[in-house]
Parts: sequence; C-alpha cells; structure tokens
Amino acid sequence: QVQLVESGGGLVQPGGSLRLSCAASGNIFSINVMSWYRQAPGKQRELVAAISSGGITNYADSVKGRLTISRDNAKNTVYLQMNSLKPEDTAVYYCKCIYRYRDYWGQGTQVTVSS
Repeated sequence: QVQLVESGGGLVQPGGSLRLSCAASGNIFSINVMSWYRQAPGKQRELVAAISSGGITNYADSVKGRLTISRDNAKNTVYLQMNSLKPEDTAVYYCKCIYRYRDYWGQGTQVTVSS
C-alpha cells in the first residue's frame, strides 16, 4: 500500500556532499518511523539513521556529525543530508518506513564516493 521512491544519489568526491530524498505515497495518513539503510558490496544491510514522527533521531556511530536525517510529515518525505563523505560511505542507500506494523522499502539509490 505504501510506495517509496528515493532520489539524490550519485558520484561525489571524498569530502563532498549529497542530499537524498525519499517520498512515500499511497493511501496513507502518517508514518511513525522513517529510516535510511545502506548496503555496501559484500556487506550486510545496516541502519544509517532513523527518525520518528516526533522528530526523534538515531544514527549509526560511523555517520554521526556527518549525516543528518530529517522529515516533512506533511509530504511523508524523509531526507538524508550527507556531508564530509568518505569512500567508506559508498553503498546503495535504501529508504524504509513502518506503516500499520509493516515494513516498506524503496528500490535504493547508489552513492559512490571516489576520486
């Protein structure tokens, strides 16, 4: 019932910035938790950041101070501002939401940090 579409990925040099967006659509009124995950080649998918409807955030230790999650509740959209990017941040980034006790995932957007 919920569809998620990510955008904003791409190629960036170390130290650069990107802003990811994820828009949720469908017959929905509100989503409790929205989050970003990432999966690098050969690694398991990991939680990057999460935000509740009330604005409470949670970050992986590896991205604290560099990545910032935010949301626009009226648009059911979540953002990930990515600054001071490192090659280790290279991964496919996935948006996830929880709605009516079910998980919904986006298709993912590639972020590549390289010179």
